[in-house]
Amino acid sequence: MPPWTSAAGGLPVSIEMLPRVADELLKASGNEKIWLLYGEMGSGKTTLVKAVGHALGVTETMSSPTFSIVNEYDGARGKLYHFDLYRLTSEKEIFDIGTEEYFSSGGWCLVEWPEKLGTLTPPSHFDVRIRPHDNEHRIIEYQLA
Repeated sequence: MPPWTSAAGGLPVSIEMLPRVADELLKASGNEKIWLLYGEMGSGKTTLVKAVGHALGVTETMSSPTFSIVNEYDGARGKLYHFDLYRLTSEKEIFDIGTEEYFSSGGWCLVEWPEKLGTLTPPSHFDVRIRPHDNEHRIIEYQLA
């Protein structure tokens, strides 16, 4: 697997920098539309997804799919599916929500808590890792897998 690359030139990322970082991630992901977002609770995964959605031309209000598991949005650059797998407890539950269909749809699939995918993890994807730096900043790293 290639090494991790730090977004924003390795600088801690503030919320004001997210539009630029979203553009950087979209460029770095190439044609890969399945993104796996790693980070602890409250690290900013959903906030980053909103910035990416905006960069993809989503104009509607985006929210966390904590209870719905998957939120679907229409953007100028195609469908965006935002997954939050936190509450799911088995691969069977994840399979039953139709992840394979979403992943093969050609839409953007941004997955929070991808650790839960297990054997359902697509072989080709874009990994994004978010770590708190302080209360106002995050370190964001990425790699193609």
